[in-house]
Amino acid sequence: MYQSIISLLKNKADNYTNSIKHTITLGLLLCFLSTIAAQNKKSYEIVRTAKPPIIDGVLNDEVWKNTQIATGFIQYRPDIGNTVPYNERTEVKMSYDNKAIYVAAYLYDDPKLIMRQFNTRDNFGQADFFEVVLNPNNDGINDTKFIVFSSGNQADALASSGNNDFSWNAVWDSAVKIKDDGWVVEMRIPYRTLRFSNRKVQTWGLQFQRQYRRYRSQYSWNPIDVTVGNSSLYHGELKGLKGINPPTRLIFYPFTTGLLNSFDGETDTNLTLGLDVKYGITENFTLDATLIPDFSQAGFDNLELNLGPFELTFSEQRQFFTEGVDLFNKGNLFFSRRIGNAPAETANTNENEIITNDPNVVKVLNAVKVSGRTKKGLGVGVFNAFTERTTASLRDTITGKLREEVVEPFSNYNIVVIDKQFNQNSSVSLVNTNVSRSGIFRDANVTGLLADITNKRNTYNIEGQIKMSHISNTDGTATTGYSTEASIEKTHGNFRYGAQHRYTDTKYDINDMGLLLRNNFNNFDIDVSYRIFEPTKKLNNYRINSWFNIRKLASPNVYTGGNTGISYRATTKKLHNFGGSVNFNFGKQYDYFEPRQENRFFIYENRLRGEISLSTNYNNVFAFDAEIQGRTFFEDGRDSKDFGFKLAPRVRVTDKFLIRYTFEREKRKNDRGYATKLNDESIFGERDRVTVINRITGRYNFNPFNALTLTFRHYWSNVEYDDPMFTLQENGRLTQERGILISNLDTDPNINFSTWNLDLNYSLQFAPGSFLTALYRNQLFNVDDASELGFSDTLNNLFAQPIQHTFSLRIQYFIDYNNLKKTVKQVI
Repeated sequence: MYQSIISLLKNKADNYTNSIKHTITLGLLLCFLSTIAAQNKKSYEIVRTAKPPIIDGVLNDEVWKNTQIATGFIQYRPDIGNTVPYNERTEVKMSYDNKAIYVAAYLYDDPKLIMRQFNTRDNFGQADFFEVVLNPNNDGINDTKFIVFSSGNQADALASSGNNDFSWNAVWDSAVKIKDDGWVVEMRIPYRTLRFSNRKVQTWGLQFQRQYRRYRSQYSWNPIDVTVGNSSLYHGELKGLKGINPPTRLIFYPFTTGLLNSFDGETDTNLTLGLDVKYGITENFTLDATLIPDFSQAGFDNLELNLGPFELTFSEQRQFFTEGVDLFNKGNLFFSRRIGNAPAETANTNENEIITNDPNVVKVLNAVKVSGRTKKGLGVGVFNAFTERTTASLRDTITGKLREEVVEPFSNYNIVVIDKQFNQNSSVSLVNTNVSRSGIFRDANVTGLLADITNKRNTYNIEGQIKMSHISNTDGTATTGYSTEASIEKTHGNFRYGAQHRYTDTKYDINDMGLLLRNNFNNFDIDVSYRIFEPTKKLNNYRINSWFNIRKLASPNVYTGGNTGISYRATTKKLHNFGGSVNFNFGKQYDYFEPRQENRFFIYENRLRGEISLSTNYNNVFAFDAEIQGRTFFEDGRDSKDFGFKLAPRVRVTDKFLIRYTFEREKRKNDRGYATKLNDESIFGERDRVTVINRITGRYNFNPFNALTLTFRHYWSNVEYDDPMFTLQENGRLTQERGILISNLDTDPNINFSTWNLDLNYSLQFAPGSFLTALYRNQLFNVDDASELGFSDTLNNLFAQPIQHTFSLRIQYFIDYNNLKKTVKQVI
């Protein structure tokens, strides 16, 4: 027995010793990699070519015969520091001339193991990829990324401090060939896609990366230390660029769109001609303009039934407002959906009047943005947009007299951003947004001063923000509000932590051009996490995160609630992802917004919410995502419970055909919340709510430039209240003593809400940067108080509504001024 105990202790000691050795080895390795990255950057000496290569994926051009090879890639995910076998190595060559940078990469591998799912632009999917990162200012912050997949698809992005903006799209050339011993990438990156100075001799930041999708492993040419800082800090250098000059960066995108709309027996047609322009004002600054905007093919919004006190918002779908807006998003003061959204005012009806035309959008007349950054790290952004005067139509039901009322005047939206970067990891920014409306309408001005400071070792970060809003109201008065944020965070190593304070007074309002769901808060947050950077025996990675938050009002300075929780996320060796989280709102929670009345609050207690999720390896032909979540309250006199789940199987039928189905269902039993008003008094109710969502997405790629996509969504939410209703007492508690019934209310609070959207989209890139897009869309919508109906009957009711059919055809052409000038000279 003693021998067994001694043997067990010895084994434990040996394991502990091995663990220490492994930890020490890992620590030394990380220090070694960090030292290499900081002091021994790799460099590539590029050579000019007199004859550019043909971009066809065949490396038989003269330029590639005697060119330096960049190789020796090092793994940084999921393992750190590994190299690959010789038969899986990567060899990269580069050259340049007066027009472009040329790249050739031979990615050795077993062709049977190369994953090459076809996809749309900027979507990664299940495919190996090769990435070139260029940083013309060599500042360790601002990168331009060009990615080519084994399928031939492209992706590109502007990156700042490790944050990627894939909405940016440039026009460049690439070709891929699958070989017996791997695959080949050939690229041409025109200077018009880059912003650089006109110095005679230049040194750029340079990085190459490669992913083997089957392992989800990533390698870089210059080693990356993922435990400290962002990847931009670990670039090598591109040397030898001489005598190159920034070209005239002037691009035209003329387009035409034909639109046919059919709804409830009426058909409308429209033909639009428009022009988008990109112009390089200087070597580092670019003007983007949409002179005659057309957003008719923007994706539909995923409408939902909103029972909460805050507005329901949707993501931006219009490309002009998503592309190249990283500077304008500083401080979160810009919410582009405000431009061209619903009118600022609603029509006021006189006695006996009804509204016959109530517009829900405002037309954008044009929009312009200028942005760029100097080689010394000074970024400047200016955005301007105009929207047209919009009116509602009203009719007197007795006299028949018609009139119009302005609900949105001619309006101007502006943003100015100045952002100074320094030390390759820090910045200070000044942001101002301004909305001016003609006539006696509300105007708004918001200013923010921001600081994001990281120490030289990239181990700690401090952020601070102070913002002020100034609103000129229609009655001639003005209100000024303030908001502040401050945080400190440890940003290196396995164990990390941070603390944050956020404050907003009652008058702070940025919603003319930004998004603020609520003001009047004084919140304190603490976050602690632990993560691994080297795989364990069973896991590639995992992260544990815990938090503790205290919520208060700014005025009056009272406690409103607190919560704490923990989450866990991990990836297995077989590339399955799983995790879960628990969040607990402890004690009494004082909700000052649910009542929809000033200085009133609603109390709920001890709310517990949890979820678990699983996502299987997408590399498999069949994979799925699953999630289960629930919520309950530990509160006397209340029996409220929620349960929901999501199941989303996906099938990669072939490398060109992918289909995914998603089913979501959530049931809230005996939920309590605001229902309606009765004589200006807030009425609450206990309700059952069932929500069901069905989605189907499918895509067939004929080749990298030609795809057919389908998006379908049906959303149903049913809310049924119990009698009697509740009234809210001064102490924040609910009572049914007054016996108010649903039949006593002015409006029935029961809701049956259903929407249907289907998009079928065909896209063809028929020339570089030039597209033909055909879109068919149909939409259905219905909302009523028939909460007694089930799913099937609700669907029948929905199909009984008028259906909107939309068909549009858009052709956009890419014209480079330099090519146009050359063509004109040849013709002349």
